[in-house]
Amino acid sequence: MIKTTIFLFLIHSTFFAQKKSEDFDYHQLQFEFRKEKVDIIKKSKKGEENIPKPLFFWCQGSLPQTVIKYDDNGIYQVFPFNENDFLDKFHLIIVGKPGVQIIEDVKKLKSNYSVLNDSLQIPKSYSDKNYLDFYVERNNFVLKKLAKEKWVSSKYLVVAGHSEGSTIAAKMAKNNSRVTHLIYSGGNPFGRILNILEEDIYKNKNYETIEYWKTVVSNKDNLEYNGGDTLKCTYDFSQPSSENLKKLKIPVLITFGTKDWSAPFNDLFFVETIRNKQDNFTFIPYHGVEHNYFPVDEKLVPNFEMYNWDNVGKDWANWLNKSN
Repeated sequence: MIKTTIFLFLIHSTFFAQKKSEDFDYHQLQFEFRKEKVDIIKKSKKGEENIPKPLFFWCQGSLPQTVIKYDDNGIYQVFPFNENDFLDKFHLIIVGKPGVQIIEDVKKLKSNYSVLNDSLQIPKSYSDKNYLDFYVERNNFVLKKLAKEKWVSSKYLVVAGHSEGSTIAAKMAKNNSRVTHLIYSGGNPFGRILNILEEDIYKNKNYETIEYWKTVVSNKDNLEYNGGDTLKCTYDFSQPSSENLKKLKIPVLITFGTKDWSAPFNDLFFVETIRNKQDNFTFIPYHGVEHNYFPVDEKLVPNFEMYNWDNVGKDWANWLNKSN
């Protein structure tokens, strides 16, 4: 009787055990940066995990989200685009958020699939490191470590990012001479605060964001925990990526939705690159879609049934093929 009880307990424990990245055909690596563990997820074509290939390094957008999310039916999409469009030529790399577990059951996640504390606020361990230069330095450190692996080819190094990740990717490329191609998606070349301002003007018909911006600028190094983005975080991500982008000589692809709050500023940067004869830039605007490439109606309400990320990813892959 005791043996049967133990046996049943073991079955129950195994069935409900925390999943691992390898359970979903992703490989997890770990390095130490500033005395803390950094979790990295690698996705390779099946059977070609150890074949030397260049890296496609993906920078996530905002929010303390886990990289791998799953439920009883399986895994949620890790990369927003179709991984298969890149796996023939690249190993895909994505790094976890600071202070956030790399994999989690969605039942344990909160709003927007985020890891939040009991007060439904972002964890302090995440907030303390959620600023631009931390991500840039950490990610370039990871790339330096990965460059020593036998399965990494130094022929190319693609860095790509969307939204907040685009700002990180742009500064990574400016600071890292190993980067050969940059994909800048859904970013604002003149800073996050302009997205906040444009949305505020449209929805609330006021300029209250300007008063907030004055506070941010006066406290630009303030990392005091407040349950959301710190003043330093907002200031850092509101610095113009255009200053980093303009210094690049490598091929740069900029993609954005024409109904995104950042669209006019991408248009401005598009015009500037032509005026400055910077022919290493390619722009692809996606008409009638918002920040995450979902189509919107006349009131800017997204249609989440129409997922355009796979088409965007194919355009990136085609651009890379032409740029190599």
